[in-house]
Amino acid sequence: MTRHRLPRSVVAAIAETKVLGVRAGARSEHRFIGIWAVVVDGRVFVRSWSLKPRGWYTTFLADPRGTIRVGERQLEVRAVPVRGARIRDAVELAYAAKYPTAGSRKFVRGFRTPRRRETTTEFVRR
Repeated sequence: MTRHRLPRSVVAAIAETKVLGVRAGARSEHRFIGIWAVVVDGRVFVRSWSLKPRGWYTTFLADPRGTIRVGERQLEVRAVPVRGARIRDAVELAYAAKYPTAGSRKFVRGFRTPRRRETTTEFVRR
């Protein structure tokens, strides 16, 4: 499968911002919500904190198309599940580096749990 990387300028902006706007599903009625995203090797990854039946993660499982918002820019994306342990480990390290505050520690630790590791997702260009 060919992966279409996001533009470098978008990846750089995501690396700098703490919250990424995401709307899951191409035909869903989901609104933009803010989630934490990290960049590893020029690629954008996210994890779900909650696995709600109608949340962004489960919506992407049913329909991998969606939209991200970085500043004023919106891009159509495809959500690709990540299975490799090496990438999942790198994503954990990236979360710890990007979100180092005392208030973030609970979430950074929580992203390491097996059920949340399973939700590791890459956003690629659609």
